[in-house]
Amino acid sequence: MVKVYSINDCPWCEKVKKYLKSKNVEFEEHNIEENDVDRDACYELTGDTMVPITTVNDKDYVLSFDKARLDEMLGL
Repeated sequence: MVKVYSINDCPWCEKVKKYLKSKNVEFEEHNIEENDVDRDACYELTGDTMVPITTVNDKDYVLSFDKARLDEMLGL
């Protein structure tokens, strides 16, 4: 399952979500601004609360909008 950790009004978060949709990649959005559990999970994953964070396996992640790394991680 692909997860995108995001916040409200984040242009880079929107770019990641739009890109994933354009590639027909299903994902769950986890808003760390609205949910403390999601914020804690993001922090546990990365050691920070910078967003967007995209993860496929709750272990490896991509920070920000890095198309090449997203494609690599997702096998696109």
